[in-house]
Amino acid sequence: MWVAAGQFSVSADWQANAQECVALMRTAAERGVSLLVLPEALLARDIADPDLSVKSAQMLNGGFMQQLKAQSRQDNLTTILTLHVPSTAGRAVNTLVALRGGEVIAQYQKLHLYDAFNVQESRLVDAGSVVPPLLEVGEMRAGLMTCYDLRFPELALSLALQGADLLVLPAAWVRGPLKEHHWSTLLAARALDTTCYIVASGECGSRNIGQSRIIDPLGVTLAGAGATPQLIMTEVFQQQVQEVRAQLPVLTNRRFALPQLL
Repeated sequence: MWVAAGQFSVSADWQANAQECVALMRTAAERGVSLLVLPEALLARDIADPDLSVKSAQMLNGGFMQQLKAQSRQDNLTTILTLHVPSTAGRAVNTLVALRGGEVIAQYQKLHLYDAFNVQESRLVDAGSVVPPLLEVGEMRAGLMTCYDLRFPELALSLALQGADLLVLPAAWVRGPLKEHHWSTLLAARALDTTCYIVASGECGSRNIGQSRIIDPLGVTLAGAGATPQLIMTEVFQQQVQEVRAQLPVLTNRRFALPQLL
């Protein structure tokens, strides 16, 4: 099965951002991709207005998603992304959506809000409260995560113990000292913790690092992007997950119970 991660610089214009998503979906579909992961918080972004993502929040039947659904009806992709959905007045939920056949087939509200490195996502965003179910994509079972979730191994491990073969991660990883190092290290660590593939898409631009990655179950980068708009892709194999888990059975060798999750 072919998987891809697409990255671009999110602008302040949600209609332009929708068209960027549609273009990446169309290209991925033309190249025979089954799973496409796009970045986090795609509606709108402006470095001069850090609240724009929430101010621009739309319902899942809004104009942004209608454009993506129209493209989805024309391809065989499963497309993963996140956008802000209104909750209460002035607030929103950072919502991951899985789109296939023109419909939202799964969604996940981000559990771990980015209250770190002088950013406070929880100021305007409500946290989710449910560990997402797995999503069937071809021969793979995909676990859903979003950006800052990457720093919390319990979620990735929980998804692997449910039976995930592959983890998807839309992200907008903020630039800063050592942040690129954290990103690459954590992606490899979560792959090794879980013996899962990881398909991670990072928004690029002046605020975020880009550097989308597709990682194999032994923590090896199979495909990687730099800091500019790009679509990366590679083939993944459920049989490789089985072979790695036979050689490195960390999921069955565990001696500690997973802490009770939500």
